[in-house]
Amino acid sequence: MVDYSKWKDIEVSDDEDDTHPNIDTPSLFRWRHDARLQREGERKQEKDKLQSQKNQYAKKLEDAKTKLKKAEEEGGPCDLESLKKSLKDIEKEGADVKKQWEEYEKKEKMVPWNVDSISADGFSKTVINPKPKKEELTEEQREERMRGHVKKYKEEMEKYGMLQKYEDSKRFLQENMHLVCEDTANYLVIWALNLEMEEKFSLMEHVAHQCICLNFVLELGKQMDMDPRACVPSFFTKIAKAEPEYRGQFEDEVESFKRRIRVRAEQKVKAAMKEIEEEERQKRIGPGGLDPQDVFESLPEALQKCFESQDIPLLQKTVAEMDQDEARYHIKRCVDSGLWVADAKAAEAEKAAAAEAGAGPAAEAAGEAGAAAAEAGAAAAEEPIYEEIQGADKSQ
Repeated sequence: MVDYSKWKDIEVSDDEDDTHPNIDTPSLFRWRHDARLQREGERKQEKDKLQSQKNQYAKKLEDAKTKLKKAEEEGGPCDLESLKKSLKDIEKEGADVKKQWEEYEKKEKMVPWNVDSISADGFSKTVINPKPKKEELTEEQREERMRGHVKKYKEEMEKYGMLQKYEDSKRFLQENMHLVCEDTANYLVIWALNLEMEEKFSLMEHVAHQCICLNFVLELGKQMDMDPRACVPSFFTKIAKAEPEYRGQFEDEVESFKRRIRVRAEQKVKAAMKEIEEEERQKRIGPGGLDPQDVFESLPEALQKCFESQDIPLLQKTVAEMDQDEARYHIKRCVDSGLWVADAKAAEAEKAAAAEAGAGPAAEAAGEAGAAAAEAGAAAAEEPIYEEIQGADKSQ
């Protein structure tokens, strides 16, 4: 038959009873708690005292028995009687200690259980997740891994980037755990950057939001020192029910990321425009390695008007009125940039020959002819300026 008597009096809490309206309830609860702690302290002191007495009795009994045995072996009658009497006294003292201990245990069983003593751990176990293995890859290996990841999972990554609801994102990543990695986050960054450069601003903002969600999952894994794939449910559950402060931090990070994307896109567009302008400039470079546009802008206003109007007589007159050294300097720069061709008819004939030749030995001959014309033009710049103008005016 089961004895249920021990469940009769359980002091589960110090504040479970209703109190009178005129009594300060918090003070009463505090007094009850302090009184319980005091009683437990007194019982502990009593237990420690009895335990100490038991230990002393056991030691004294052992010593008395050892001495008695030694005396019996040596055969000393006087000492033997004295030791036997001492042993009886110790055993009598032990009976008193045993009685006191039994009374204490009986009293201890009568103490009501409370929140601290009602239960105890049956067992305790600690499980530590193993640390994720960190790959030590070179830059070339990372790029190769990234290319393979994009080639294999591009469609799935873009599908994740288009999701709108946290629950949908959570479910999709749980079904495609291979996407929870830095390669996916890097691809989303590149995709958002390209969308900004293509002026698809609304779509860029959406992809940026999804990218930050994945970055938060990866960062959570680093902070907890565990596989980020295990952090997917906890993050999306937390962000869906987040407190205003946490959600504010998340939104601030999303906006900061969008700003960085816009700045970087603007930089890349400027760099691309600069590269195109440089290519166009290289195409304009004359035989002497100068840009005709730069040379034209550096010319005196009078010479600029001559080239704008393509008026040879006006050019001859303007050059004649200028200082000869200054005029020689500007005409030489015009020749080096291709702005002025000393023998325009010969140059046109060379271009036609190169076009008809196409490729092979004929094209090579045309190229040599072009080089010869360039050298002739450069040499002409060293001739007297009037002879250059007069030798070219019929060809213009």
